[in-house]
Amino acid sequence: MSLEMAREITPHLVKLPDGISEFSFAGLYLFRYRYNYRVAMSGDLLVISGEREGKTFFITPCCSTGMDIIRELFASHDYWKLISPAFIEKNSVEMEKAGLIPVEDRDNFDYLYLRTDLASLSGKKFHKKRNHVNAFEHTYPDFSVRMLDASTIPDALIILEEWVSHEDHPENTDYQAAKEVLLHLEHFGMCGLVLYVANRPVAWTLAEFVADGTSVAVHFEKARIDIRGSYQYINYAFARSLPETVEFINREQDLGDEGMRQAKMTYRPSGFVKKYRVDKT
Repeated sequence: MSLEMAREITPHLVKLPDGISEFSFAGLYLFRYRYNYRVAMSGDLLVISGEREGKTFFITPCCSTGMDIIRELFASHDYWKLISPAFIEKNSVEMEKAGLIPVEDRDNFDYLYLRTDLASLSGKKFHKKRNHVNAFEHTYPDFSVRMLDASTIPDALIILEEWVSHEDHPENTDYQAAKEVLLHLEHFGMCGLVLYVANRPVAWTLAEFVADGTSVAVHFEKARIDIRGSYQYINYAFARSLPETVEFINREQDLGDEGMRQAKMTYRPSGFVKKYRVDKT
């Protein structure tokens, strides 16, 4: 997978109906080394192969793939992952005939939030989050927010380095992917913000539009841990910056991490983007 593939792959991904966070060029390219992604294309058929923890898998992002091809892929892969609800709906009869029974992959469900909820934090259920935002505004009245673009990338990199300095195992985080996207931001159709306190950068976020523009998937969010409320405020500010045409904010999956799951649930998701998998029998 290379940057040159963006023009060829992106049109196949941008209009996919489910809004699966991984189904974007950035979501695939930036994690190509972690999963050893390889791409095969033939007409409208897009197949992505990868490896994780000694097992091989394949992904079929687009909504139609013949079961003969799936059987071929199972000959050289251990499992089929990130199967979308739209794919299952369109191919359920053929899958059943082939004996392919998809199961929910809860650890990879994307968390969906209403943009209006995160932009207002109104009501009792968001009382604690609103308190964090109010405390940030009260403690740091000289804060400001700027677009994440070529002029603010150096500031985002400063925050990233500060963030990773507190990580015991940076190799197990998204540090490399976050650094790469900042260094090559012009190649990705992404939008984001940088948060400042007294002109000192303290947080940033970066996302891209999915589901034909009705959702945004937040791929990266980093902040200084010594600035209370910086994570909550960048989340709030970003939601407020989005156009009204965006209905949902997709804050990706928890990967089975219990602490991350609890943190994502505190923002009261309105639902999930479900994903399924089929293991070789």
